[in-house]
Amino acid sequence: MNIDFSIIIPVFNRPHELDELLQSIAKQRCKVKFEILIIEDGSEIKSDSLVEEYKDLLNIKYFYKENSGPGDSRNFGMQKATGDYFIFTDSDCILPNNYLQEVNTALQKNFTDAYGGPDKAHSSFTDRQKAINYSMTSFLTTGGVRGSKKLRNDFQLRSFNMGISKKAFLKTKGFSKQYIGEDIDLTFKLWEFNFKTQYISNAFVYHKRRSSWIQFFGQTFNFGAARPVLNKIYPKTARVTFWFPSLFVLGFLFSIIFLFFKINIILYMYLIYLITIVLDSLIKNKSLIVAFQSIIAMFVQFFGYGTGFLRSIFRLQILKKPIKEAFPDMFANK
Repeated sequence: MNIDFSIIIPVFNRPHELDELLQSIAKQRCKVKFEILIIEDGSEIKSDSLVEEYKDLLNIKYFYKENSGPGDSRNFGMQKATGDYFIFTDSDCILPNNYLQEVNTALQKNFTDAYGGPDKAHSSFTDRQKAINYSMTSFLTTGGVRGSKKLRNDFQLRSFNMGISKKAFLKTKGFSKQYIGEDIDLTFKLWEFNFKTQYISNAFVYHKRRSSWIQFFGQTFNFGAARPVLNKIYPKTARVTFWFPSLFVLGFLFSIIFLFFKINIILYMYLIYLITIVLDSLIKNKSLIVAFQSIIAMFVQFFGYGTGFLRSIFRLQILKKPIKEAFPDMFANK
């Protein structure tokens, strides 16, 4: 079975990052046919001149459109694509040179109308980026929701590393007009239409993520805020594990308060958890700096996600606001 791939990359003011990504795509070792579509989402700092530099190396196309969010930009790309299978990644990613081959091999063995893959830290990443990657991928901090063996059949796709068939796009209409959580929303729509998905463990990308703690907090806050919205739209997908970061935050705050009453046991439990994270990160990253920054990353991730989640619960469950009234900035109006 021959599969023609279309790699769709939404871009917003990040030509430098896009350059690294395109370099990695140009180094792909595979014989599969593919094209690249760069969708400039209303950027002020455009990537058109950069794309021109790759015209002789890659089958690449450039499109500029008004800003309407990454999900809508991916839909725009799928409408313009000529392939029969669409691959999505973000401008802050780097593909290993065997990425497309791994995807093609997996789909040849077990074709599914959608797939997702993991992310890893590249050796060139900063210590902070490695720590953030650890926090976002470790079983100790995510509970395995990003690719554990038990959850791989129910793996929720992430837009920085996923793909869907043209057939699935036409049936589901692609990504919704949410600015946040649009990839998970698409996963749920795929399942509702009985499309099969798979997790391809060897099809990983190097994901640079956010460069500052403040940006990382904002990103995880938005992730947490989006989850109750998705749970309300798709009630059967709600899990108790989505509450864990919020419970972690509340538990940590209570452990500090309990110190005034000479109750130390809860704080000791948190210290054991922190030590475990340091040791695990040290083993995986072989760096004390990354290991201790992993604690910072974990706290930023949990406090960001946890407070965002609680804010959404308050607006949706306590104030009983309709979704788009509670979160007007989460949905595209165009």
